[in-house]
Amino acid sequence: MIHKTHKIVHQTHMGRPETDRELQCYEFDMSATRAHLAQMQLRLPLKQETSRRASTLTVSGSNAVAATALEDWPSEPGSIMALYGPQGCGKSHMAAAWVERVGAIALHGEEASWCDLAQLEGRPVLLEEADGADDEALFHLINLTQATGGALLMVSRDPPASWMTRLPDLRSRLNAIRTIAVEVPDDAVLAAMLKNAFAARNIVPGEGVIDYLVRRIDRSAQSAEMIVDRLDIYNRPVTRVLARQVLEGDFTAGLS
Repeated sequence: MIHKTHKIVHQTHMGRPETDRELQCYEFDMSATRAHLAQMQLRLPLKQETSRRASTLTVSGSNAVAATALEDWPSEPGSIMALYGPQGCGKSHMAAAWVERVGAIALHGEEASWCDLAQLEGRPVLLEEADGADDEALFHLINLTQATGGALLMVSRDPPASWMTRLPDLRSRLNAIRTIAVEVPDDAVLAAMLKNAFAARNIVPGEGVIDYLVRRIDRSAQSAEMIVDRLDIYNRPVTRVLARQVLEGDFTAGLS
């Protein structure tokens, strides 16, 4: 939980508090949020495990800028960075590799509201689905990172500057964060996603299967997992013929 010993009043950039009416509305909303969090806090523990590994990360044109930025980051205390990109582009894989390298604490979205900030002081932290975090929790997490010399890597589909927030001070902090885009997977990255998906199921695809699929499926990790799942159902060697039949919706493929 986020422990506070006194009422926190958010201020504008000029150092003046918000109007009484705005404060009343904000305090009403936050009291409801705190009540909700009190009911939910025992249901979602901090997620400290990750199933991905740096060794499976393929760097190519679509993610090279982000990979280079993360290679030796953080280089100074109190650093904050955001990765953003479309669903399935591999940004979470890259973030998981960073967690493994630096020993970071991994949180997801609203979990930032349920953790004890004292446990995060001076630590590297990953916040997945960062745009889903509570405004006040995110505000304090950013401040904590900068004040205690930790590091905060935020991951989301959209850049922080586009996130909705009712807190002016949070808005200014989000606008100032170093932000790096991860693009839609190119051929090399999508091929690696398919290879990883096959390997996770102990499947050795036939010659040319991966190249065949790369040219025909949607460019996302989800699509790679989905097509490999569909191929795995038939419990037979994965050849280009089977891949074509499955992509074309031939549900008799496994009977031939």
